[in-house]
Amino acid sequence: MQVRRVVAGIGADGRSRLFEDATAPRAVEFESSPGFAAALLWATGPAGQIERGAPRDRTATAAFVPGQGGTLLMFVTFPPDSTMMRADCDGAAFGEEFAQKIPGLAETFEADHPGMHTTDSIDYDVVLDGEITLELDDGAKVLLRRHDVAVQHGNRHAWRNLSDKPATMLFVLMGTKRAG
Repeated sequence: MQVRRVVAGIGADGRSRLFEDATAPRAVEFESSPGFAAALLWATGPAGQIERGAPRDRTATAAFVPGQGGTLLMFVTFPPDSTMMRADCDGAAFGEEFAQKIPGLAETFEADHPGMHTTDSIDYDVVLDGEITLELDDGAKVLLRRHDVAVQHGNRHAWRNLSDKPATMLFVLMGTKRAG
């Protein structure tokens, strides 16, 4: 997944300026599940303050789930679920590749309930292309189409692509602390 990332900020002189115009540094495509891809575009730490000079790029070392007070911006393309159901699909290989390429998020997935996961974050989830189903642990299944938005508050969920075409989403995660 090649994604262009343009980073602007405030120069030492107090004027806005371009600091970067390049391919996102953490874009991955999966060999074990053709069509599955992710790109971590930007991550902030808990401080989150605006300063003069080049913005601090944390994407190289960031987990795919932000810590408390941090933020994360990423694209994910989900192939149809039928890709994982093919006879030649190696689920164990996919799990290993996912853990290697998507650290931090991979650890939130449940082994006994494929796809289900929970993160300590408030998430804004936008469907950019295709359609995808948000599955919740109360049995609710909500079909989301292009430009639909889900706002999640640290709830357990899974994404299911029940269509025959890929679905691409933009995720903004804001790390928070779970109450109680």
